[in-house]
Amino acid sequence: MKAIIFDMDGVIIDSEPIHFEVERALLEELGGTFDREFHESLVGTVDELMWSTFREKFDLSIPLNEIIELKKERFLNNLSRVPLVDGVTNLMSSLHKEGYSLALASSNNRKSVDAIIEKFGLDKYLHYSISGDDVEHGKPNPEIFLTAAKNMNVDPSECLVIEDAGNGVKAAKAASMKCIGFKNHNSGNQDLSEADLIINSYDEINLGDLRALFNGEVHDE
Repeated sequence: MKAIIFDMDGVIIDSEPIHFEVERALLEELGGTFDREFHESLVGTVDELMWSTFREKFDLSIPLNEIIELKKERFLNNLSRVPLVDGVTNLMSSLHKEGYSLALASSNNRKSVDAIIEKFGLDKYLHYSISGDDVEHGKPNPEIFLTAAKNMNVDPSECLVIEDAGNGVKAAKAASMKCIGFKNHNSGNQDLSEADLIINSYDEINLGDLRALFNGEVHDE
């Protein structure tokens, strides 16, 4: 293990309730119908995929780029309500002190990613960050994780990803990376079964557990 790549929403920040709230209001305002189960299936994907799916499903007339800008603006307006996930900065600090390269790889847009990094002072831990705006193909495509590995000069097999969404876990495994599935109940009903280890809290793991994943010593029950 040489690098750890964190997803952002639901992994570093407990923001999915805000996303659901903003997206539901916007979707219904535009004439769509909110379906929680269908919505949860799109968690972890980029805005372009989510809203193009909604636009086609509900035959929305407003241009896609305008919808995405509205969503981006409304999420940023609610940034003050977004908390950190308990224990995440302790983990990041420990990993950083041990000399591991840390990255943030989020499907969220670049403006939101930068705002979160600044708000919580994450730049002191992170070696690299990448957003949904920086890739052509969003999760579950592995491009975002492979790009992060390339920019950190590490092999994908040397990377560990922490994800809360099924689409993110799929992307990590498609990139041939180890993956921890973080079971955040605020992220909805997510299939994390492909992860190498599933946790409910950062208190459940330590550095030895993470290293052991690369030796095949840790198995989710």
